[in-house]
Formats: sequence, C-alpha cells, structure tokens
Amino acid sequence: MRSVKFTADNIVTLLHCGAEFFPALEAAINAATVEIYFETYIFADDDTGRRIEAALHGAAARGVFVNVIVDWLGTGDEQSLRLQRDFAAAGVHFRRYNPWFRRGLSRLHRKLCVVDRHTGFVAGLNINEDLRDDEDPRIILPAPRWDFAVVIYGPLVAEIHREMEAQWISMGRLQMNLRAGMERLKAYRHPVPDITVAPAMAGLVVRDNLRNRRTIERSYLQALGRARQDAWLANPYFAPGRKMRVALAAAAARGVRVTLLLGVGQLPLQDAVARAYYPKLLQNGVRIVEYRRTQLHGKVAVVDDQWATVGSSNYDGFSLVLNQEANVVVRDAAFATALRRQIESGVADGVAVRREDFDKIPWYKRIGYRTAYFFYRNTIRLIVWASES
Repeated sequence: MRSVKFTADNIVTLLHCGAEFFPALEAAINAATVEIYFETYIFADDDTGRRIEAALHGAAARGVFVNVIVDWLGTGDEQSLRLQRDFAAAGVHFRRYNPWFRRGLSRLHRKLCVVDRHTGFVAGLNINEDLRDDEDPRIILPAPRWDFAVVIYGPLVAEIHREMEAQWISMGRLQMNLRAGMERLKAYRHPVPDITVAPAMAGLVVRDNLRNRRTIERSYLQALGRARQDAWLANPYFAPGRKMRVALAAAAARGVRVTLLLGVGQLPLQDAVARAYYPKLLQNGVRIVEYRRTQLHGKVAVVDDQWATVGSSNYDGFSLVLNQEANVVVRDAAFATALRRQIESGVADGVAVRREDFDKIPWYKRIGYRTAYFFYRNTIRLIVWASES
C-alpha cells in the first residue's frame, strides 16, 4: 500500500457540475491531435452522452488514437453494446469492463480522461445529464446534480496516463500502430495553456483489487490525523469503516471542526444505513448536514484549507472494497479554499442534523436504521468473502 506521490508544478482547476465539466471535456477532445484515453462508469444515451460520443467520433475521424472504457453494469448491457457497435464503426477503440461479472464483482467506477498526454481530467461526474436522476433518468431533478471534477496540466498528467494505459492493457492488447506510437511521443512537447493559476502540488490516488486496496482510504485517514482546524467532507453514500469513523471522532475530540455533508433521498436503504452511524458521530462532536436541494454526487473533502481531494470514491464498502476508483489529492491553499467555499455553499443548502432532534426519532425508525446497517455490513462481508474465494 503506497502513500500519495505528489508532483509539483501542476495547474489544477476545479470544475463544478456538468455546466463546467462537460464543455471543458468536449473542448479538450475536440482539440486532440494524437491520443485520447477515456474511462467512465455511466455513459448515458442522452443529450450529454451523445455530445461527448460525437466528439470522440470526430477525434477518431481526424486520426486521433481513441481508447474508451465504460463499466458494463453502470452503462448497461444494451447501451454498452450500442456504444461498442457505433464506436467500432467510427474507428474508436472500445472496451466494456467486466461484462456479466466475468472478473468477479469488481466495477470500474473511475471517471478519467487524458488528452494528448498534456490535459487530464479526474472527476466524480459520469457522462449523463445533470438534471436527470442517476437511478431513473425519467426523473427530472430540481437543480443540477451537485458534483465536481478537475482539469489538470503538468507532470501529474503522465501519472494519470500510466494508470489508464495499464488499465487498457490489462483488458486486452494495446492495439496501436507505428504511426500512433511515434506521434504519441510528440504530445509531451505540447505547451501548457496560459492559465492564471499558480502551480500546485498534486497526486493521484487509485483503488484497485491488487496493489492499492486502501490507498484512497489511507489518504483520508492521514489528512484527518493531521487536521488542526477544520475538515469538510461531502459524499453521497456514507457507510464508513471503523478506521474512518475513529478518525472523524478523534479529529472532533481534538477540537477540529468536522463537517459531513451527506446526500440523502436517492436510495432509501442507503439513507437508513448512513443514519445508523449518526448517534456516535454526533455524540463525538461531528457536525452532520443532509443535502436535500438536489442529488448530491460529489466525493470531495478539504482539511485546514491546505489539503483537498476530488474524485470518484465514496465512503462505503463498495467503493473501498470492490470498485476501482480514482481521486486527485491537491496540496494548495487557493484550490482548497475554493473547494471549501463550494462545500460551505452546499452546507447552506442542507439541513443540519441536531443531536437532540435525532434522539427524538421514533424507536421503530431506529430499529430500521440498525436493521439496514446489519444487512449492509453482512452483505459486504459476504461479497468480500466471495470475491476472495
């Protein structure tokens, strides 16, 4: 299990919601001249999905070497087969991750893109409409889904590229020609755009089922262990392991102002599981706020306005045990402050859970929360046992 490997001189820009992320992603794809690596969990058949798909088709038509991986479960069998057919016709190289669970229960939950080895994206956003529910696209959300991504220029892009290339190779042969191989080397000399943002220290943390099973969790634990002033964490699926719960409580006990902004209303069972953790966290001084304005999908955190992370990893067993995940960790005051202000805005749109109010919850609801927790915990144990057998 490795620590975060930071590199200096990275330009890291925060992108809030699809209104900022999708135009930036589309523009980078449209500007590609050599190579694109692209991974996502959901690649929906909606206006946003078709726009990104068209951009990838256009890149391939220009002679760009385009590699796309989508998760079979997240994207769906019918849609992923349709993408496979249409991408093949357009000259895009395409692979589906773990169709019909042939590689066990692992899922590809990373949202990554590298263009010409000089522009990188690490996101929590899938490729789907901001105003449509993740579970049921027929449901229109009251406001755009609350989520984040970053666009990166600098040395860290090479690390993201290596991870994505290794993923591609692990799923089959590289599929490249001599011309593409020669042209790819030229991408290293592409100039960094003129952006008025100071360079930052940043590192990529990934979770897989081999080398890096706990790398993302460990980065959170280290940041919370070093916290001295405040910690802001936002996540839609809250079912943390014991180490995370202890770290949150210990930080609050040291006088750190710990705020959890949690998404609710999407999955009732997940809400019940999350609420099973509330009593002890509230008792230890952790502030909990439920975000109800729209669907919260962001997986972000800020500690002491010095450490920040954005990516795809939730605080639940599936993310920390089964899913392949990717986060970027940034050590930069300006970036951390900008992200913290976004989380504060989300907190202002949420509803604080007060300890005295939670104590008044009817006994039958409390039993429901504990039952949901018991079911969740044992399901995770069973899945882990099955995946390791």
